[in-house]
Amino acid sequence: MTGVADAAFRTRVTPGANPAVGTTVTGDVVRMRSGTAQRGERALVIIPTYNERENLPRIVPRILSQDECLEILVVDDNSPDGTGAIADEMAAADSRIHVLHRAGKLGLGTAYLEGFRWALARDYALVFEMDADFSHNPDHLPEFLEAIEGADLVLGSRYRNGKVTIVNWPMSRLMLSYAANIYARFATGLQLWDGTGGFKCFRRAVLAAIPLDQVRSNGYAFQIEMSFRAWKRNFRIVEIPIVFNDRTEGESKMSKKIVREAVWMVWRLRWWGITGRY
Repeated sequence: MTGVADAAFRTRVTPGANPAVGTTVTGDVVRMRSGTAQRGERALVIIPTYNERENLPRIVPRILSQDECLEILVVDDNSPDGTGAIADEMAAADSRIHVLHRAGKLGLGTAYLEGFRWALARDYALVFEMDADFSHNPDHLPEFLEAIEGADLVLGSRYRNGKVTIVNWPMSRLMLSYAANIYARFATGLQLWDGTGGFKCFRRAVLAAIPLDQVRSNGYAFQIEMSFRAWKRNFRIVEIPIVFNDRTEGESKMSKKIVREAVWMVWRLRWWGITGRY
């Protein structure tokens, strides 16, 4: 959707906000802002991979074509299908592509944390999270770049204003995801339409303010935890609508372990919020 940076398509979330109306209520913490985004700032798209040899050569050029400011960091978990080697070949041919190799399948959350640290050690102003399987459409990236001009964290929402924008998911998984977001809002108080979504853009200041070594989640609860920690530091969060397409190549990484982690982690976050341990 073009023009999503317009206020009519946004939800701004600060302490006390109601996602149903998209209003903002300033909390007691002084708002932390890193300034407006400037076009031309370096932006890094972090893509965790495990067995994505079919998708990676297709999605990387699509991402890079969206804006000259974008670069890519592939974080590969020693994929048995050779994804890491393909990433190395692509990086050797293009200076905007970078690769981190890990010893094995260590989880989504730790992949992003390593990517965040890599970005913070360099001069990237913006850092994206993005899947390699085309469930996150690269065509939305310019909309993120526009929206981040007025925000500190931009989330791509599959449930903006309660409207579902997911393609090709079975009804059982859709209901699980939708219910999980209602559950997370209730447990944590974080008023996001799509707290479990993984298409995000962070300002550097947000990642620098969060103690990354204290982040405990590793599955989809990781997405809730990072947004929760940003919200508690009074950074401004904006949701923009995206169309989420189920993967057409490779296999989903969803597991019962990931679901169990999310079920109990939201209550841990609530306790951290009460005790100020965020």
